Amino acid sequence: WMNINQRQARLEQRIDQGVRSGRLTRREAMSLRTEFRNVARLESRYRANGLSARERADLDRRFDALSARLRWERNDGDNVGHGYGHRR
Repeated sequence: WMNINQRQARLEQRIDQGVRSGRLTRREAMSLRTEFRNVARLESRYRANGLSARERADLDRRFDALSARLRWERNDGDNVGHGYGHRR
């Protein structure tokens, strides 16, 4: 199990890698980052009174969904086409 801060850092890193590799378009990355920020804001609201087990589970579910969406976006064939061997 990864704590919330680790999950946030890992997701941001994966988005950055997807952009650099051309596997994510700018639009996809912007959308993912917006969703990421929404989850981060929700986490801040939850943390104001201390995270309950239900809130932690909700955040885990949201991060799982965002991670799955990131995986899908990176592999949907909607590549930017950087570098040798990439097709548009």
